[in-house]
Amino acid sequence: MTGVPQVDFALDTYECIVLYPGAAGRALPAETVQRLQAEHLAHMQALQRRGIILIAGSVDGPAREPDPPIGFGLARTGSVDDVRSVMEADPAIQAGLYRVDVMTFLCPAGSLEFPLVKTQS
Repeated sequence: MTGVPQVDFALDTYECIVLYPGAAGRALPAETVQRLQAEHLAHMQALQRRGIILIAGSVDGPAREPDPPIGFGLARTGSVDDVRSVMEADPAIQAGLYRVDVMTFLCPAGSLEFPLVKTQS
C-alpha cells in the first residue's frame, strides 16, 4: 500500500467502499431500478451478515459534481481486491445502476467501533 502516513501511533486499516450512480441508471425503467435497489440492499445485508461489511449506508447532501457519492461503507478483510470483487457481484452494480470504488482507509487504532457487528456475531 502506498501513502501510509508516518505517525507515532498505531493505525487500523479498513476497506472503504464508495458507491456512485452508474452510467445505466438514468436509462433504466423505474420498476427495474426498484428491483435492483432491493437486490442491492439484500446483497449488502448478506455481506454484513457474513462479516465482510462492517457498516454501510446512504450518503445525502451536497457533494462534488457530476458524480456525487450516494453510499459509503467499511469492511475489514485485509484486501481491497476481495472487497471490490464481492461488491462487483452486486446485481445493481452489474446492471450499471451503481458503480463502486474500494480503497484503503486508515484511522487511529481503536477509534471505530461497530456495535451491530458485535451483537450479530
